Amino acid sequence: MFAYLIRRLLLVIPTLFGIMVVNFTIIQFAPGGPVEQVLAELQGQAVSATASITGTAGDFQGTQASGSDEISKYRGAQGLRPDIIEKIEKQFGFDKPAHERFWIMLKNYLVFDFGDSYFRDASVIELIIEKMPVSISLGLWTTLITYLVSIPLGIRKAVHDGSKFDVWSSTAIIVGNAIPSFLFAILLIVLFSGGRYFDIFPLRGLFSPGWENLSTAGKIADYFWHLVLPVTALVIGAFASLTMLTKNSFLEQIKQQYVITARAKGLTQKQVLYGHVFRNAMLIVIAGFPAAFIGIFFTGSLLIEVIFSLDGLGLLGYESAINRDYPVVFAVLFIFTLLGLIMQIIRDITYHLIDPRIDFEARDV
Repeated sequence: MFAYLIRRLLLVIPTLFGIMVVNFTIIQFAPGGPVEQVLAELQGQAVSATASITGTAGDFQGTQASGSDEISKYRGAQGLRPDIIEKIEKQFGFDKPAHERFWIMLKNYLVFDFGDSYFRDASVIELIIEKMPVSISLGLWTTLITYLVSIPLGIRKAVHDGSKFDVWSSTAIIVGNAIPSFLFAILLIVLFSGGRYFDIFPLRGLFSPGWENLSTAGKIADYFWHLVLPVTALVIGAFASLTMLTKNSFLEQIKQQYVITARAKGLTQKQVLYGHVFRNAMLIVIAGFPAAFIGIFFTGSLLIEVIFSLDGLGLLGYESAINRDYPVVFAVLFIFTLLGLIMQIIRDITYHLIDPRIDFEARDV
């Protein structure tokens, strides 16, 4: 197992490299870049996402030259002196060819130096650390609650397959799965956050004003009070597929010969389910954990972060992509790719811990 883990860790390097190459290449062909953003700001035509672009264009205000109609490779560059455009290019590092910029970025990433944001007055690592608690809170609690609900529910549905409980719970699951999490979030706001009926839970942020002055118990209560609605919205959209996966996995194992033999030996239902079936049936459920966690941690929580004004990594990555804030875009991509690869290795370790018969050494990576 140790040699397998070493090989998997070594494979992280070329995988990260390949993903960064592909995405860096795609970005080069994307219309509009940070230089174009500043040029549009200077011309009064800038359109950005919810994050504001400030400071950068202000450094060049008042430098427009009248009557300059030189052809430029940048849209919106008419009326600006070439030397001003060169200064803007140098500020963003675009005075260097693409391959040189890529190698500089990789060398910096080796020491986790992600540089500074183009349009925010902060380093990229500071922004990520600032936004990380929100995304971790949403991802961690949503994944934990989803698994705590889905696994017991899936097991019970498998044991009582075809019963009234199985039918009505499947109906509830289908309805919950059909409603997008962001739509369910809006419904929760209308019902419980002063939208129309009850005003029980807060609408914005992760903490209340004056949170730092609360007692320890008060801080914990306030934190979970703010998480109730966004986490509930995410759980509703996430637990359906995991519940059915658990049910189908248990149904498949229950029909195996070793289960019939265990029952013939006089073992109780609980002993059969949790002593024999559980270990084999849970393998496929564990296999989906990394994708589920990363999905909720990033893409799944994006709209929820917007709706509940939760300033996390999902919102940061989206705004940065819209505003062409490349250092932030690539840093977020790098971190989530690295997390995904590490989670896959953790999944394999968990496989082996649950069922030591699984031997990764006996096959190729």
